[in-house]
This record gives sequence, C-alpha cells and structure tokens, in this order.
Amino acid sequence: MTRHLILIVSMAVLVCTLARAQDPMFSQFYSTPLVLNPAFAGTTNAPRLSATYRNQWPMHDQGGATAYATYVASYEQFIPAFNSGIGLLLLSDDSGGGLLKTTSFAANYAYRIAVNDEFNIRLGINAGFKQSNLGWDKLVFLDQLNPITGPLDPSGNPNISDEIRPEDLTATIFDVGTGLLAYTSKFYGGISLQHLTTPDEGFFRGNTGLLDGLPLRTSLHAGAEIVVKEGNKRNPSSFISPNILFAKQGNQGQINAGAYYNHGLVFAGGWFRHAFGNADAVIGMVGVKYDILKIGYSYDFTLGSSLAGPTGGAHEISLVLNFDESEAFKSKRRAERYNDCFKIFR
Repeated sequence: MTRHLILIVSMAVLVCTLARAQDPMFSQFYSTPLVLNPAFAGTTNAPRLSATYRNQWPMHDQGGATAYATYVASYEQFIPAFNSGIGLLLLSDDSGGGLLKTTSFAANYAYRIAVNDEFNIRLGINAGFKQSNLGWDKLVFLDQLNPITGPLDPSGNPNISDEIRPEDLTATIFDVGTGLLAYTSKFYGGISLQHLTTPDEGFFRGNTGLLDGLPLRTSLHAGAEIVVKEGNKRNPSSFISPNILFAKQGNQGQINAGAYYNHGLVFAGGWFRHAFGNADAVIGMVGVKYDILKIGYSYDFTLGSSLAGPTGGAHEISLVLNFDESEAFKSKRRAERYNDCFKIFR
C-alpha cells in the first residue's frame, strides 16, 4: 500500500470515528449558491438549473477511484406572485475512493422583503436529509499493517483487525439551516448557519463521549457589482464583481477573497483562499456564456506543503442553464429588470 493511500485511509478512519466531518466547499461558489446560503433560492424568475463536479487531490487517485469527488445539482427560481424563491439541492460526496460516501437532499425557500426601492432583504431556510455510507471493508487499520507484508499476510489475505465493526454502515439524519441576505443594486452581504441541530451522523451509536454531532457551519459572505461598460446591440456589457467569503465549521475554516470579471460571452476570475493557520490555494477560473448555457472551469493551485505530499490541487467544472436568457422569457425579462447585484450568480 502506498504511503499516500495509507494517509487517506487514516483520515477517513478519523472522520468516521469522531463524526467530525466537514462540509465540501466549492471554489465556484457563485455556481452553487444554494450550498452557500438558502437565501439565494430564486435569483432568476425563470428556472435555473446547475450542476458542478469537483475533483480534489487527483494525485491521490488509486486504481481508477477518485480520492475526493463531489457532485452537486440544483434547481431554483423566483415566484413573483408569492414574492418567494424556491430551490432543490442534491449533493453527493465520495471520500477516499468509496471509504465514506454521503448523499444529501434539501428543499430551500427564501422570502424577499423590499425595505425600499433600493434596499432588499431575503430570509432563507432549508431542510432535508443526509445519508452517509461507510465502506468498512475498504478500511485499513494500524493493527493490520505488517512491517514486511503491509496490510496482507504472506498468502495475500487481509490481516485481521481488532477494531469493532459498526452494526449499521449507513447513517441517516435530518438537517436544517437558515440564511439571510441584504442587498442593493451595487452590493450584497449575507450570513448562513447550517446544521442548526448539530445532528449525530456517527456509525457507533451509544458511544461514550466520542460523538459531538455534525458541527455548525457559519458562513459570512459579501460582494459588489461594478459596471465597467454598459452594453448595447453592437457592444457587449462588462462588469467586475469582487467577493469575500468566510466559512467556519468546528475548528476548521477558510477565507476566500477575489474577483469575477465578465465581458460579453467570456468570464474569468481569481481568488486566494487562506485556511486557518496557513495559505491554502490560489484559484483561477475561466468560462463562457452563450444564450441559456454557462460553463466554467476552475483549478485550485495548492500553496505550501501538505502532510499528504503533492496533491494535484483541485479541478472544478460547472454547468448552468438559465432559462431567463431563453427567447420565451426575453420579453418578460426586459419588463422585469432585476434590482440587485446577482449577475455573478446567473
């Protein structure tokens, strides 16, 4: 067994034993707004569909299995008659090539309050279920490692471990979160609180003092929209959107700061992410937007050294279908112009 696979196994065992899992975070947070804050539900009047794939630490992939892969898909739209936005979110995360798989589904709702012609507030809530599956037979414990033969005996059979196998390798929890957004046509700011009940997602039921529950995740985020050039029939418009995101869950956290630039059909961006205690990554992103389709690609350039050695950073691909841009909604879109600064999320 290679050294980096042993490290991944050790990390997975630690997560499963202490039930201190951290939520997956996306570099392209603007493509997955419901992951960030349920108050973002309904940033478009027409349906908005999105899908994102994240492949983290690809240099630790083994035997065709991805070390850390996360998939997310969502649907959302605003309903003017109810002054509300709705959304559905499906997220799947695979850690350690099948060691720990989680799937979550949540319904999102946001209500808009127009304080005046310029200032608005959105109150959001989400609720759903999360299921975790532990690939126990893929785990390798320290007492299985032989200095000479590794995790296998001379005959090629796995060494026996004294670790206790959980009675149930599947854990399902009910989860809720909430969020708030305040915004104008030039800037926005928000806060999101996820896992309000800190539910117990551990596999060892009735353990003594080991399970603290899924830690509360607090996210603070803000941004602005600066028009660089007004568009017309001949020349495309362009804008810059600087953003900052702070997220903390348990004893882990990060600060992500950077800017997004859009000019016509093309957009690009760059961010710096600083984890608690160390500089984490520089993120570069490029993409194209045509009609209802928007495709983005980003890469996380890992900074500094890691206990796991070279990681290969992280690749992220996003796809958004915004039916606000379709011919069927074009006349309605012109009649109902948005008084916000959420172009980056569309």
